[in-house]
Amino acid sequence: MSRSLGTVGVWRGYSAIDASMAASIEALGYGAIWQGSSPPADLRAAEQLLDGTERLVVATGIVNIWKSDPVELAASFHRIEARHPGRMLLGIGTGHREATPERVRPIAGMNAFLDVLDERGVPTDARVLSALGPRMIEVAANRSAGTHPYLTVPAQTTEARTALGPDAIVAPEQTVVLDSDVAQARATARRFLATYLTMSNYTSNMQRGGFADDDIAAPGSDRLVDEIVAHGTADDLATAVRAHLDAGANHVCVQVLPANSDVLPALTQISGALGLR
Repeated sequence: MSRSLGTVGVWRGYSAIDASMAASIEALGYGAIWQGSSPPADLRAAEQLLDGTERLVVATGIVNIWKSDPVELAASFHRIEARHPGRMLLGIGTGHREATPERVRPIAGMNAFLDVLDERGVPTDARVLSALGPRMIEVAANRSAGTHPYLTVPAQTTEARTALGPDAIVAPEQTVVLDSDVAQARATARRFLATYLTMSNYTSNMQRGGFADDDIAAPGSDRLVDEIVAHGTADDLATAVRAHLDAGANHVCVQVLPANSDVLPALTQISGALGLR
């Protein structure tokens, strides 16, 4: 069954969103919630959000293959699909070498994980891969419905669309700060980016996106910060979302910073600027 993501969703750590917030996000017109921070394979957090909403899709962004049992994930998917058909999307990824010592041979690891999902009857159209490099994008093209890239720019969205073809899901995450004070917004963005600038899979992908070593060196150049983390008014943030859509995305998920704040006021303004309701 096709997963109807809509054009814009919300990305948030799975432990930082409950059914009440999910219902509010749905009422604002967002089509999907992406549960970040490696949700566990039991998918109980996703199930709670689905139980508390009516239409939106819940996607994992992402389940980490080194920390999750594919047999358990498949069973969890089928449990949820029976209760909420067409509303669960599995975003699957290989995590970061710096945070996951067992992350070796990620392409082979991903294929082995997907083999189990195939054996357990999880359909290809119910999963997308967090594919940054060209080899993982090839796996995504052959073995999933598409890709959910993180911390990318619109030119990379175009590259993903070209590689995956016209029918695939291309659902990039777009980080945003609703703050018109440029210095303050950049400071917020740099605090968020600090960890990612130490992770080789992200810095390599930033280089593929056209950023130089000087851009990526901590704490990140103004150019890198401004292009990866959109900031400004709600209209400015809506423009950043539309840039991905114009570049070939069929869905963009918005992550509001600071993550530990009440993000609903910002999501309300962004929804209005995008005309989601």
